[in-house]
Amino acid sequence: MTTPADLPAAPEFTEPLAEWHRLHVRMLIVRPLNEGIAMLVPIAVLLVTGNGEKWRLFASGVTVALILAFSYFIWRTTKYRITDDQVELHTGLLTRKQLAVPRDRIRTVDLTSKPGHRVFGLSAVRIGTGQQDAPGTDGLTLDAVTSEEAERLRVLLLQKTVARPASPDEPHAEPVLAESEVISQLDLKWLKFAPLSLSGLVAIGAVFGILSNYADDLGLHPVQDLWEWLFEHPSFTLLGVFAIALVVAGLVLSVPLYILQFWNYRLTREPDGTLRVQRGLLTTRSVSVEEQRLRGVDIQEPLLVRAGKGAKLAAVTTGLGSKGESNLLLPPAPLSVAHQVSQDVLKVADDPTLRKLRKHPFAALRRSVIRHVVPWVVIAIGLAIFAPSWAWPIPVAIIPFAALVGWDNYRSLGNALDDRYLVTRNNSLVRSTVALQRTGIIGWRIQRSFFQRRSGLMTIGATTAAGAGVYHVTDVGESDGLALADEAVPDLLRPFLVRDDG
Repeated sequence: MTTPADLPAAPEFTEPLAEWHRLHVRMLIVRPLNEGIAMLVPIAVLLVTGNGEKWRLFASGVTVALILAFSYFIWRTTKYRITDDQVELHTGLLTRKQLAVPRDRIRTVDLTSKPGHRVFGLSAVRIGTGQQDAPGTDGLTLDAVTSEEAERLRVLLLQKTVARPASPDEPHAEPVLAESEVISQLDLKWLKFAPLSLSGLVAIGAVFGILSNYADDLGLHPVQDLWEWLFEHPSFTLLGVFAIALVVAGLVLSVPLYILQFWNYRLTREPDGTLRVQRGLLTTRSVSVEEQRLRGVDIQEPLLVRAGKGAKLAAVTTGLGSKGESNLLLPPAPLSVAHQVSQDVLKVADDPTLRKLRKHPFAALRRSVIRHVVPWVVIAIGLAIFAPSWAWPIPVAIIPFAALVGWDNYRSLGNALDDRYLVTRNNSLVRSTVALQRTGIIGWRIQRSFFQRRSGLMTIGATTAAGAGVYHVTDVGESDGLALADEAVPDLLRPFLVRDDG
């Protein structure tokens, strides 16, 4: 009987690997290296706080040994093969897992190289089927193979698109390219959008949360102690200084974070009929998506990025959800660039997201302002009754800004139709303009709350197998919303409509 240890390493190939192969032996070093980075903080805590206690040194050594042993058993018990019909992965020692992904259901191939992978020339290959947008719940992952083999796997697993005829939903499909076409690549001028994306503040919050958890494990409670001290000794000056310091730190960190995420960014159209996004400085990532699975685009404008006339672009495609950054086509960049990339990706003469949108009724403005203002009024009343006298003015001061957000949210609402796309725009803090293929709409979800019915409004949701699964036309007039749905996909909703001939 052939054991995984007797299996050959994956060879140079261009054809399916019908025989069983194992992951590269260098993963014995790469996995402990990657896992060791995550375990570095608890190991350091054990050593630094131990005052030379032997049990802490022993615990640190055992932790490292367990990581090494776990890595060895993963390598020893893992094998994979690629046939004409499916990709198979067998792994596990005590609990055996046998995973198989039909090749005709493969939607994406994601190549990721963490720092440990890159040092030893390896990559992790994640094969996605589009069921979920989270690692471990969709498809399978080969961690790790050499970077050269990962690239050939990407081409092999997606090459079925070359022989596949164009979908009738895509009348403007073009012949397969002889070489990669660069649609967009990083421009250092885009770094000016990094501070506007607030990524630095998000990073500070994440680091603060991690350190707080470790502090709690050691019996320290800095967050609780700080909050109690501020509650007992309120100081608007101290809060102001803290807020300014936090903003400055966020601005300083945002630029290196942008570089870490999007360095060497390139969006290309590949000869195998896929759109490929490559990016990353320390951890590199390459995501390939079949163009035939593309159902539209989503231009996202966070409030501050929008103030700087910027946006980012995401794909609406079967195979990638709307969470995370797997569907990202363009990082924060000038709005004009986002529209140009959208036009190039969709292969249209004019970007549908630039169409003039129909405004929603005035009742939608009243509803939007009330939804944004009322919660702060309730909070202010609650603090005035149950909290110290200095607390309630804070939400009161926020109320005018909440009203402005409600007004801007109404200004953002809109919808339009053209020959191929339904366009809908929503939200204020992160304004989203989605162009969705009308042929990709498989149903409608109609919502009318009590207050919407009193205002003659409704929310129409276009359901699709791509992206978020449903895209809303929010607070549209009842007759306009139903007419929009009926025109976008004729005969789908019409049997359920009752027309008023009078």
